[in-house]
Amino acid sequence: MSTPILELENVSAAYSTYRALFGVSLVVPEDGIIALVGSNGAGKSTLARVISGLVPASGGTIRVAGEDVTRFSAHRIARLGVVHVPEGRAIFSSLTVEENLTVSFGRRVGRRGTADALARAYQAFPVLAERRKQFGGTLSGGQQRILSLAKVLAVPPKLLIVDELSLGLAPVIVDQVYDGLIAIHQEGCALLVVEQQVDRVLAIADRAVLLVKGAVAWEGPARDARPTLEAQMLGGGPSSNGVGPVSTNGALSAAFRAAPSLVAQSFPSAAPQSGSGAAPLPPPPAGPSAPPQGGSQGAPPAPPPPQQQPPPVQPAGPSGAPQGGPEGAPGQGERRDSPDHPSDLWVVGPTYPNPN
Repeated sequence: MSTPILELENVSAAYSTYRALFGVSLVVPEDGIIALVGSNGAGKSTLARVISGLVPASGGTIRVAGEDVTRFSAHRIARLGVVHVPEGRAIFSSLTVEENLTVSFGRRVGRRGTADALARAYQAFPVLAERRKQFGGTLSGGQQRILSLAKVLAVPPKLLIVDELSLGLAPVIVDQVYDGLIAIHQEGCALLVVEQQVDRVLAIADRAVLLVKGAVAWEGPARDARPTLEAQMLGGGPSSNGVGPVSTNGALSAAFRAAPSLVAQSFPSAAPQSGSGAAPLPPPPAGPSAPPQGGSQGAPPAPPPPQQQPPPVQPAGPSGAPQGGPEGAPGQGERRDSPDHPSDLWVVGPTYPNPN
């Protein structure tokens, strides 16, 4: 049995005091394609950076072709045939497409091998051949992503780690990018693909690894991954802390839907009425009345004043301002006590000068 190109054993990583990975173990065989999936913040990009040496591992062991590279720097890992295409567009915007490729290829294969490397890149990605004289900064997002991927074709690596290839790309561009991935894999390169478009990556992968909160939640053949991934990522299975099912697409539970609304309790007039002719709810009860002034001790309290009915709405004047009502009627910016406007709410609006 051949030695796997990549082995991780109980790998952990942290950013200062924040732990991002917890005992991750996985294997990438030679000529294999592994899909690394999970939701945002699951630790996928961190794991890719740890493998390529951009983020040091705080625990565990990383082996590339059987060699322990846990404490290696990024450039030493790259010399072993590991290439990492991170999230984003790693290109020179002030250079043309061909100049970007020439700089990358010349460093890896020298001046003599640059012409052959350019031919391979243009054959794999015809859109780059059409725009070879165009500046990198003027390319579309998908074309810039293709350009960053084409730099790998100079010398096909032993292991290619690609992070979020389809992020922000149109579907037709995503098809071109994945066609390029397949072409690189056919050159004998193993792939570790970090992706959120699960259907897309499972179509080309041999095995899938699901990360949940920095730990491996499931690993198995890609053809068997869909039910588990749907349960873990779309809310059909238990949550990571085991409390209960995850919310399905933002739906509320039956117990929460049956609970009364705090808004309806505080402001009864804001509650929806059933039918257009439903009578308004009564106003909130008034507080305790003040004791009568000047009355003898033990005298019965004065009866409460009759409830004031809200005045009719006055038509707007020529300038759009409401006409003044009878004396004592509430106007703009004043407090209004009525069944439709509870006493603990304020109706605030613009004030208009008195035309008189």
